[in-house]
Amino acid sequence: MPKMDQSGGEILISERILVNKIPTLVSFTSDGRIRWFDSAQRCVTLEKEVLGFTPEGSRIRIRAVAESGDGICCVGSGGALVRKDYVFEPLSDDSKRLWCQKLQEYIDSLGRPKSLFILMNPFGGKKSASKIFLDEVKPLLEAANIPFTLQETKYQLHAKEVAQALDLTKYDGIVCVSGDGILVEVVNGLLEREDWNAAIRMPVGVVPAGTGNGMVKSLLDSVGQSCSPFNAILAVIRGHKRSLDVATLLQGETRFFSVLMLAWGLVADIDIESEKYRWMGSSRLDFYALLRIIRLRKYNGHLSFVPAPGFESFGEPSTYKDAFQIRLNLSSSSQMKSLEGGYKGPNFNLENLVWRSIDGPFVSVWLHNVPWGSEGTMAAPAAEFSDGFLDLILIRDCPKLSLLSLMTELNNGNHVKSPYVLYLKVKALVLVPGERTEDPTKEGIIDSDGEVLARGKGTYKCDQKSLMAYDRIQITVDQGLATLFAPV
Repeated sequence: MPKMDQSGGEILISERILVNKIPTLVSFTSDGRIRWFDSAQRCVTLEKEVLGFTPEGSRIRIRAVAESGDGICCVGSGGALVRKDYVFEPLSDDSKRLWCQKLQEYIDSLGRPKSLFILMNPFGGKKSASKIFLDEVKPLLEAANIPFTLQETKYQLHAKEVAQALDLTKYDGIVCVSGDGILVEVVNGLLEREDWNAAIRMPVGVVPAGTGNGMVKSLLDSVGQSCSPFNAILAVIRGHKRSLDVATLLQGETRFFSVLMLAWGLVADIDIESEKYRWMGSSRLDFYALLRIIRLRKYNGHLSFVPAPGFESFGEPSTYKDAFQIRLNLSSSSQMKSLEGGYKGPNFNLENLVWRSIDGPFVSVWLHNVPWGSEGTMAAPAAEFSDGFLDLILIRDCPKLSLLSLMTELNNGNHVKSPYVLYLKVKALVLVPGERTEDPTKEGIIDSDGEVLARGKGTYKCDQKSLMAYDRIQITVDQGLATLFAPV
């Protein structure tokens, strides 16, 4: 009968060896735990703590992460993680071979990636991606014995082009060392491939090195971890995955695939127009938010949507056809077209669904796929990664002081408790954007995943090309279409 240890795992190896030059009894069990005693009882779990190992002559160097300090077990009390090595020295060659065999068999059973393709944006955020890669990402991947190919992005949509052409058979995942923008490009590139159905199953990881970092913040915060490059690449190395909803934004034959958010009104204006104050650094967003609240804009428009169960009381009864009977008198036109082929969007009959509608004017319309829009903005506290719904946050009318107050609650999600905020979940939505109420000669900006999707007349840099027109946009959700590397 096999021997069992205190945790219930079958003991695979139990013998005296040297650990960091100290002789001690060491056991390795079928649940991936290594236990020994030096000044205290030690326990290292291969799944959570061990990155990899390397034979070095008569020794085995086990490369791991541990909590700073000197606790009884390496991980468990919630401290910051640091790199730590343990040097095992079995007392015979046969013993060393057995240890290496059992360690490798267990690591292989965890389903960790064996080869990664890394996209790094050296121009994003504070232009710190190169340093983050060299100081934190590369050392951990090398410690985990994971080979990688590195590609720096050189221009906008470069990552999308790479994802469209990449030989995916060579890799077990794609990692974006950047903000959210490169992730969005990768997803769009995978979905525009002819083999999109297989390509979109490729796991994608994100290491925070940009301005927003909303996706990786959402992933790490969901398990109580800080949004750091160390925690992010550790999640990739461990190989855990989770599904992610993808929204298809459709206008005529033009498609864009969104994984984070869409904004129109106040939030979009702050996000995009504050670029003119980029010299102010990160404080530009707070400054411009205050300016926009003082000179508050409202936009005419219309929303038709399919509510999630439990949200059927929002809005007025409507139909899918009603959303397309509203006449628009907008001047802008789409100047760019998406590529032919690839994924066309969710396959369900929109006309058979139950629709509701809400008329403007609107101060802000905000759709979110995950809780955090950036490291400091919990836009949609109830959002889930793969529930098949988007969270819709609406402000139709709000006194300026109340608006200023609720904007200060964006860091903790309490803004959705304001009586001036409508917060619901939707399966599909048709946005019909209109002109400003105070100046009908000017329109607005539609922002998706941090990039301008459409610019209306009279807006900031309205002469620049955009993917879509400032016109009716249909948004549908495909549940769990993409795959992310995740902490658990």
